[in-house]
Amino acid sequence: MDAQLATLFTLTFAINLIGTLAYAARIAGVRTRRIALAFSLFNALVLISRTANSFQAPLLAKRVERNVLAGATTGALADFRWLLLAASLATIVGALLTPTTQRLFSRGVSALTRRRSIPRLMFAALSPHGLGVLRASVAMPSTANMSIAGARSGAPVGVLLVNGAATAVWTVGMFASLYAAYLAPDLRATASNLSAVVNGVATILLFVLVDPWLAVLTDDVVEGRASDSQFRRSVVGLIASRFAGTVAAQFLLVPAASIVAAVARLL
Repeated sequence: MDAQLATLFTLTFAINLIGTLAYAARIAGVRTRRIALAFSLFNALVLISRTANSFQAPLLAKRVERNVLAGATTGALADFRWLLLAASLATIVGALLTPTTQRLFSRGVSALTRRRSIPRLMFAALSPHGLGVLRASVAMPSTANMSIAGARSGAPVGVLLVNGAATAVWTVGMFASLYAAYLAPDLRATASNLSAVVNGVATILLFVLVDPWLAVLTDDVVEGRASDSQFRRSVVGLIASRFAGTVAAQFLLVPAASIVAAVARLL
């Protein structure tokens, strides 16, 4: 793995790690009963994710462009396999960090109600007291919560399947469009622009079928119509299906790239 690929690996890891930690923000919102504040705090992490994404896409596109122009296609598929592996590893790490992150978010929500400023909160987090809070919040998933993964999830099977499928499509979308440049070098610009169409399908699945269901469940827990244990089972199921989606993306990469290349030729 060269330096450029290592940079892309790191950026991909960061993007998918933050996406997984969104569940920790939702748990913190439920436990503190301050959902809006929890998501406002999580948006600070989203800025990091979007910044990483803004660098990832052009860096990867430039790598592909140079390889195509130089005729260096050997190892091209391996590059994308590494990046998809980064997405899967980030999901696993995100799952392991969820207890720690939700504790930090819960503490952060309480502090934000007093300080009412993200910058002031960040400065406080870097103080000796803030670092002490960080150390005290470190926790691994408990055995009880890990056993939930083997039990029936609180989320319906249909929601888990859609979440996994949407994650697979979203994860592979940009990569398949850029890998299609190797299959149709003369149409690489058209193929790369088709990533928005692929990701649009995943976005529709997530925002129409998965997010509304989870939002209703979150409100039900806050209002006492659903239990915390049901919510935790649902989160475990959603994280597991997200991981399954990143793994499925490995198998979808080449077929999806072939479809993108074919569509580019038809346009």
